[in-house]
Amino acid sequence: MADTPGSRALRRHQTITLSLLFLAGIVNFLDRSSLSIANTTVREEMHLNGTQMGWLLSAFSLAYGVAQLPLIGLLDRAGTRSVLGGGLILWSAAQMLTGAVRSFSTFLLLRVLLGAGEAPFYPSGIRSTREWFSSATRGRATAIMSSSQTIGLAVAPPVLTWIMLSIGWRAMFVLLGASGLLVAAAWIAFHRARRDTIFAEAERPSPTVPEAAWKALIRQRTVWGMMLGWGGVNYTVWLYLAWLPGYLQGQRHLSLSTSGWVAALPFLAGALGMFASGTLSDRLARSGLPLTTIHRRNLVFGMVVSAASTFVVAQSRSTTQAVAGISMALFFIHFAGTSGWGYVQAVSPLRYVASLGALQNFASFMIASAAPVLTGWLLDRTHSFTIALGVCSAVTLLGALSYATLAAPDGMHLERGA
Repeated sequence: MADTPGSRALRRHQTITLSLLFLAGIVNFLDRSSLSIANTTVREEMHLNGTQMGWLLSAFSLAYGVAQLPLIGLLDRAGTRSVLGGGLILWSAAQMLTGAVRSFSTFLLLRVLLGAGEAPFYPSGIRSTREWFSSATRGRATAIMSSSQTIGLAVAPPVLTWIMLSIGWRAMFVLLGASGLLVAAAWIAFHRARRDTIFAEAERPSPTVPEAAWKALIRQRTVWGMMLGWGGVNYTVWLYLAWLPGYLQGQRHLSLSTSGWVAALPFLAGALGMFASGTLSDRLARSGLPLTTIHRRNLVFGMVVSAASTFVVAQSRSTTQAVAGISMALFFIHFAGTSGWGYVQAVSPLRYVASLGALQNFASFMIASAAPVLTGWLLDRTHSFTIALGVCSAVTLLGALSYATLAAPDGMHLERGA
């Protein structure tokens, strides 16, 4: 691009948008992983069993999934600035209040509010990257935004463990919530949707209302394949996010401080998987291969290898083998997951991108929400993670099958005029 005032202004908007999304993503995933890090400490202090902890972890993901539904059409009307800004404020306030929780029922309510507040992050991020980046650069932009997830999760175990050991788990929740409020202020102050800038001509406004988006999307065979397939991705992600520290401490007998450092390794592998997916996708796109083909192949391949890696974890005899297997599982599930969001952008016109992302997230979290509570229930009864990991492997394979069969792009029939 020529270095003109217009090109510099465009790059400035792109940089601000992507930087703020990355920062919001770091906070998002620090917040959602905080209870997993504090799992054993909270269980001991509040006298909770594995099933109750599973419900606390699943309450977040259920609320996160259900709260996707109001986003269908809302992001097109209200815009990403106000919707994500409001979400940041809600989830940060819920996180701060969790530091004062005394009962299981109040804890459960605050987890629901945390999940509802975090719900707009990915649909807003996908719409924003679809708005501000071209098809030739969107893969890397999406990977950078999504990498905030695994970088946040990689940083979380050692950093949050250190904070918790220094000031306690309650103060840790308050500190995280306050950080989120600062990010909310920055997002509202500096982010602008493309339609509110001089570059607004890149998107033609549409009178779509939520009912129209629902009707247009729910009739598509491809959408159903994506909803079910994405459930296979998120089941794996959420199982490891919710229970990895507990697995390392309970089944591998690592101390709290040691597990914090060891748990960082698989999430760093997940970040590498995201960058690998984004880089490969952009390279293949420049060679002329259709984006739909690129992302669908990445999805199926990544999910199959991730499922095989999780099966290896279930059979592992040593901590080293288990951590290596988990790292492989997260590398390839995030390799697939980055293309999952790329596939949303590739098969959908701009006017439906946010709504499709929200619908995909809703369905997937109805599936993924079973992971924490089912794992906790199995742990209470078998005192082992082996069966839970086997279930995870099977669910991921079924998700890959859904992408390979139902989610073909020729099953998507939406007008491309917007």
